[in-house]
Amino acid sequence: MLPIAMVTGASIYLIYHIMPETVHMAGPYLKTGVALFQPVLIFLMLFLTFCRIEPKELKPHRWHWWLLLVQGGLFVLLGLVTWLVMRLLPVKGDAWRVVMESAMLCLICPTATAAAVVTRKLGGDVPGITTYVVLINLLAALLVPLVVPLIHPQQAMDFWTAFSIIIAKVFPLLITPCLFAWLVRYLFPKLHRQLLKYPDLPFYIWAVALTLAITVTTKSIVKSDMSVVLLMAMSFVSLVCCAFQFAAGRYIGSLYKPRRPDASAEVETRGREVRKITAGQSLGQKNTVFAIWMAYTFMTPETAIVGGLYSIWHNIYNTWQLRSAGK
Repeated sequence: MLPIAMVTGASIYLIYHIMPETVHMAGPYLKTGVALFQPVLIFLMLFLTFCRIEPKELKPHRWHWWLLLVQGGLFVLLGLVTWLVMRLLPVKGDAWRVVMESAMLCLICPTATAAAVVTRKLGGDVPGITTYVVLINLLAALLVPLVVPLIHPQQAMDFWTAFSIIIAKVFPLLITPCLFAWLVRYLFPKLHRQLLKYPDLPFYIWAVALTLAITVTTKSIVKSDMSVVLLMAMSFVSLVCCAFQFAAGRYIGSLYKPRRPDASAEVETRGREVRKITAGQSLGQKNTVFAIWMAYTFMTPETAIVGGLYSIWHNIYNTWQLRSAGK
């Protein structure tokens, strides 16, 4: 499903790109349609996911704090290194800064809203990763306005302005589906039971959303005027960040066992595997649409491409995981 979605998304734009100019006149309308349709797909996907989660299940775990420390700490460290290089070394050109900002973007980008869909199919902890999605969005809203102005100052953007922009961008799309899902759970139990009969529906909705995301990514790459060397450097950076974050997340998750001290060896092994899957997806699978928006809003616009490149890598890895798990 995921390779088909990615190939379809790339093909849609490439076919559109070689069509006559008269067809391209519809471009602005198609762009507007995609911009409106993507949030609807995300809302439906989150709504169906939240329908399967009890409110009391959304609570922080210790591994959440370690993931936040890794993600936030590396982002701050890389930002300070970039700032020092800008101040102390006579570096010319912006290519190196685009690469550094790309790495920062890959690290601080919050967990994808679709991560819960993949986590459930892999047998992970859906409430656990949903809680982390909320926490990492809060952390990003705090750190981005603090760190990014050091290397990319904007005169009209203070901390509270940037913080409020990020919160306004993210949380309505997180909180609204949650509230609707819980209203349906308690006020319309029959409808709620019907929705639970289609556990794979969020996954197929995500496949459609992924198709649109890859279409937009392909457009960005085709329309980009950056050099092949810089594009390859950004591809490499996004690949390294993707591999590192999945590996780090899985390692941190494997350190935690079930809270019950009398758990059997089988239960403990299964618990560790669940944490590995959940923490790996929490740290590795990114909200690349949000990353693209952050690049255009707070960083050098060229770095927006790295969000699309990261999307390709994490979806290739997700494809391999699902295939290995027989899903």
